[in-house]
Amino acid sequence: MSSIDGASNPGPNLNIVLVEPQIPPNTGNIIRLCVNTGCHLHLVGPMGFPLDDSRMRRAGLDYRERCLPVFYPSWGDFLQQAAPLQSQSVGLSSRGNNPLFDHRFMQEDWLIFGSETAGLGEIHREWIGAERLLKIPMVEGNRSLNLSNSVAIVVYEAWRQLGFTGALGARG
Repeated sequence: MSSIDGASNPGPNLNIVLVEPQIPPNTGNIIRLCVNTGCHLHLVGPMGFPLDDSRMRRAGLDYRERCLPVFYPSWGDFLQQAAPLQSQSVGLSSRGNNPLFDHRFMQEDWLIFGSETAGLGEIHREWIGAERLLKIPMVEGNRSLNLSNSVAIVVYEAWRQLGFTGALGARG
């Protein structure tokens, strides 16, 4: 698991999974989000950039040292090594039929996002299952939201449902 300052996780204990991310600043922004929400970050390759990409570091600011993403070379490696429970895994996709805000999140859920260019592939959607494939509402006729924005929307909705566990300044 990625760690936050090497301390126990004070947040919602959610797992963010980026499958084949392609744009370094998005991943950097998500690193910042993980540090500020207490989430764990998992990166599944192949990625469109090296882990030490300067654009990712710039977007992540000094948070990069406080979030150690776990990297898996492939989807198969991720499934084998991380061993996420399907029952606690949700995918976010424009192809999903289930509204994000109808889903009930739990501690230790796995929030799985596809690449910026292709979204979640068929193999990922099949593993997740249609009943756990969620969609963020948006105006009809539009294709997608930015990856880091989508991750933030989902994380904050899940965290809200979990009572903002570990947050300063939150109302329950």
